[in-house]
Amino acid sequence: MSETQVPWKQTMPTAQFSLMRDILAAPSPVGLEAAMTYGVLKPQFERFAPDGWHLHQFKGNAGVVLDTHPGRDDMFKLMLIGHADKIRMQVRSIGDDGKIWINTDSFLPTVLIGHEVKLFSEDPKQHGQYRCLEGGTVEALGAIHFSDPAMRTGDKGLKKEQIYLDLQIHGENKKQQVENLGVRPGDSIIFDRPIRAGFSPDTFYGAYLDNGLGCFVTAEIARLIAEAGGTEQVRVMFAIASYEEIGRFGSRVLAGELKPDALIGVDVNHDYVAAPGIGDKRMQPLEMGKGFTMSVGSIASEQLNRVIAQAAGEHDIPLQRDIVGVDTGTDGMAGVLASVDCAATSIGFPIRNMHTISETGNTQDVLAAIHALTYTIQALDKIPNLEREFLDNHPRLDNATPLAHQGSDKPEGEKS
Repeated sequence: MSETQVPWKQTMPTAQFSLMRDILAAPSPVGLEAAMTYGVLKPQFERFAPDGWHLHQFKGNAGVVLDTHPGRDDMFKLMLIGHADKIRMQVRSIGDDGKIWINTDSFLPTVLIGHEVKLFSEDPKQHGQYRCLEGGTVEALGAIHFSDPAMRTGDKGLKKEQIYLDLQIHGENKKQQVENLGVRPGDSIIFDRPIRAGFSPDTFYGAYLDNGLGCFVTAEIARLIAEAGGTEQVRVMFAIASYEEIGRFGSRVLAGELKPDALIGVDVNHDYVAAPGIGDKRMQPLEMGKGFTMSVGSIASEQLNRVIAQAAGEHDIPLQRDIVGVDTGTDGMAGVLASVDCAATSIGFPIRNMHTISETGNTQDVLAAIHALTYTIQALDKIPNLEREFLDNHPRLDNATPLAHQGSDKPEGEKS
């Protein structure tokens, strides 16, 4: 295979990067995911979906599923799931001095200070209509001069209850000024940070790679499958879920409603090599720029992993094994949590600084995931009887063969 035929070794094309950035930029805090699912992904699906494919929508959440063979429950059903929800902050109360006290959700309080945000407030005169307030910053103490000595040295940290949004309010009736804007307890707040190309080649950074990236990958796989003519034996369901960050509730609904036979969660992962302060924990050295990751462990289907690994290996797509135990930590658990009988696993891409304003990824890892899963779907489509394949071929350790010492020679070409 020539170098030009391996996109995961190339720089991501500008148009594809722009689509990724548009998906990541959609303001979709938990519970308000429709900006991404309906505003960006639904139109994208409709642009390339062949006649006969169907977009499922749901009443209780803004999840969507693009289905290659709607109604064909006689076919083997494979579901890929990314999640559109972003962790958010929200208004807790408004002080007499104009400070907007906020809940920090899944952020460390220390990563919030000084950053610009957007606050989304429902118009009290037009229910269902939202306004966007820009220009505020997240604060806690206001100045180092007002902190105690232990906080200055780092011996004492910030508490989440200290975090507030500063709108630079001054003058008379400060609280009323905020209330006149329509700001109310419960309003959503997200970072105001665009995605930018990184300093190193093929890198990018910004807020909320978790998990617009999984949605982008899922959508791009759907496009490639559509362009290749679809599938004949596998009914593929490209799912974009909600509520992952608060318990993976959305993907449980999608799996429970559509009952896939196999399920792959698509989500970000950690770059453990670059993570500060965890070297002594001896984590698996997942690293940005070294390929996509695949969950391996007691909850992941070895049968499904076998097909993914073989597809990646046949096309020389770099794969990193991610060690999990009873939980993948992703929507890959949807089938288990929804009590659906399906083979499940999770794939991802290592990023740095997860749940911060400067999450960092590598486009080649993302492209590796897109093409590895596209080849996986095509490989599954070639298996004569997938139903029996997954029913009858669970790994049998009683059939394991003896293994003896293999010597000390390294594989040819491997560096010392």
